[in-house]
Amino acid sequence: MKVKVLFFASLREQLGATAMEVDLPADATTVGALRAHLRGRGDAYESALGEKKALRMAVNQEMVQASAPLKAGDEVAFFPPVTGG
Repeated sequence: MKVKVLFFASLREQLGATAMEVDLPADATTVGALRAHLRGRGDAYESALGEKKALRMAVNQEMVQASAPLKAGDEVAFFPPVTGG
């Protein structure tokens, strides 16, 4: 299953990427599984998308939890929580 992944703010800077197409293994069917799959790409991804990192996630521009299901062609966005002052 192929999905489009977008990175925003500090994640984009850490990973040096704004967007990428990801071909997921058959058992990666949720946003959390996608995040875990991306962490397997190496140190920068592990650091940026680590399990303990507070991140916001969206699928097709709708805010979701890690348990949200994915389907082929979805657009998934990862971004740090927004803080205001």
